[in-house]
Amino acid sequence: MQDNAIAPVPAPFLARIAAMIYESLLVIAVVFVASFIIIPVVGEMHAPWQRHLFQVYILGILFAYFSAFWLRSGQTLAMKTWRIRLVQQNGDRLTFRQAVLRFFLALIGLLLAGAGFWWALVDRDRQFLHDRIVGTRLVRVPRKA
Repeated sequence: MQDNAIAPVPAPFLARIAAMIYESLLVIAVVFVASFIIIPVVGEMHAPWQRHLFQVYILGILFAYFSAFWLRSGQTLAMKTWRIRLVQQNGDRLTFRQAVLRFFLALIGLLLAGAGFWWALVDRDRQFLHDRIVGTRLVRVPRKA
């Protein structure tokens, strides 16, 4: 019996960067819409508690956006466009725990001047630091024939 399965190919670095740029545009739109929902509830946000509540709310919205896509199909809209899928090292879908860890580690890496993303330039497999830590990887999705 012949095995027709093809081993997943890592997503190219430039494709991942392009997907992140596209993703940033989508995230801006998500944050914009989410802001319209909360601002009438919270008010003008003059008090520190209002700003903190808004920040936590936006983080929750962003986590919901990314984790929903990652857990369902392994691809956000930008990742589908660039034919990239997020999987575990063995090729399985992410667990909820992995999605939580990946989101917050990527956020920390982003806040540290993108250190988690720059890591891919020196990593032997060109993985982002958060993917290396969590045990996930970004693979190229083959074109449909």
